[in-house]
Amino acid sequence: MQTAITPATAAVDWEHPADPPPGSRLDHVRAYVASAGADGHLWHGVPTLLLTTFDRVAGRTVRTPLIYARDEDRYIVLAAADGAAHHPGWYRNLCSHPEVRLQVGALTARARARTATPEERETYWAAMTALWPAYDDYQAAAAPREIPLVIIER
Repeated sequence: MQTAITPATAAVDWEHPADPPPGSRLDHVRAYVASAGADGHLWHGVPTLLLTTFDRVAGRTVRTPLIYARDEDRYIVLAAADGAAHHPGWYRNLCSHPEVRLQVGALTARARARTATPEERETYWAAMTALWPAYDDYQAAAAPREIPLVIIER
């Protein structure tokens, strides 16, 4: 069964205790949506997108801001969870329901997300750490968990 993702009903994912407080992430998402990305696309100098997934447990949509890199029509994000020992909820959601909704600036689109192959992960990891060097620290903290690299394609 495919689930239509409706951004208007999306909550914000803040289940990981190391994440910023819910208000700060919620404020980022609200500003991003209200301004069609003019406020929020760049966060601390890096590009962010909004990824809406279908929550596999609660049965609702969840919207998460994520740092991204781009390779033609592919968007690349990491399921870093700030180096936690477990994958973030949004990643577990897309493993169950790979159909997602994407907002990049003013662009909104349906897309499909998947975990990168080992070769793709190796190719894109450097681009992600160039954007946000702390990803290397997150990977060291997360060990033995390998932080998944996710490819989103429209």
